[in-house]
Amino acid sequence: MIDLHLHTTASDGRSTPEALVREAADAGVTTMAVTDHDTVAAVPAVRAAARAAGLEFVAGIEITAVHGARDVHMLGYFFGADALDRGADELSSFLVEQRADRRRRLVEMIDRLTSLGVPIATDFMDGEEGGRSHRSLGRPLLAQALVDAGHVRNLRQAFDEYLADGGAAFVPRRGASPGEVAGLIARAGGLASFAHPGRLGLDGLVPTLVEAGLGGLEVFHPDHDDEDVERYRAMAAEYGLVATGGSDYHGPDTARAAALGRVGLPADEFARLIARAGATPSRL
Repeated sequence: MIDLHLHTTASDGRSTPEALVREAADAGVTTMAVTDHDTVAAVPAVRAAARAAGLEFVAGIEITAVHGARDVHMLGYFFGADALDRGADELSSFLVEQRADRRRRLVEMIDRLTSLGVPIATDFMDGEEGGRSHRSLGRPLLAQALVDAGHVRNLRQAFDEYLADGGAAFVPRRGASPGEVAGLIARAGGLASFAHPGRLGLDGLVPTLVEAGLGGLEVFHPDHDDEDVERYRAMAAEYGLVATGGSDYHGPDTARAAALGRVGLPADEFARLIARAGATPSRL
């Protein structure tokens, strides 16, 4: 099983890098990528754990863009995560700004929750001042805090009542366009893939994204049914893109936990992906 969409505690996953590798291996994954939101903080630890477990590893990221006030996620692969540690690097600097704005947004949501009489513990924000940390904050942390405080029964209710678009404490995201993000990934030497497009109804964006540097489409995802898979396979062929895919696993007892070991990228599609990226399995 090849799974190129996995998350750790460096963003909104529940599994540490080491735990993620164990969980993936136990589920039959043999090649994996970590794709945390707006950060590559977990890449070195996951790479080391994966190699120790005999798994092939791909450096990845999932970057949030904004289109029409909606989140649009762009996956990036093979960009050489070590280069992102340099402060002068364009993508590295962009990610620092992204994480700072994530923190700004969560602070605004916390303030709204407080004004609504729904206070939460905010210790998960410790050490994140100014967005300087490589860890990336997100709404799932607020959702869990709402559950822990007894304000809601589960994460679904937290989003429905407070954190999703239309919720009482929702704050719209602001940020770069999908095309700008695709271009950033490409200029960093990576391959940009449009994440789970079937969830968004934004197929019309693909031609513009291709012009900006898009290299792939996430064809295989738990939210894609068979019809979606065939549509995006055809679209990838039409625009000269490669397919990517994975479980979008965020840890045990999360929405797509059952997809780990079940949803992934077929081996022939992975071969096309690494050929397009100029990579080889021995140096992923």
